[in-house]
Amino acid sequence: MKNIVRAFVIALVLTGSAATAYTANSGAIVTNATTVSAIPKPTCPLDDPNHCGMGQNR
Repeated sequence: MKNIVRAFVIALVLTGSAATAYTANSGAIVTNATTVSAIPKPTCPLDDPNHCGMGQNR
């Protein structure tokens, strides 16, 4: 049982170190991260009385 736990801990350590090395180098891959936004931009005018057709029952 001790050997199984030790093998599991070693696997976790190796996986963690590989993930850390990958994320440390991934900064060079991303070139233009400033343009990504989670806020949607409206495509219709804000003063549209029809609200871009969303007020119609279809």
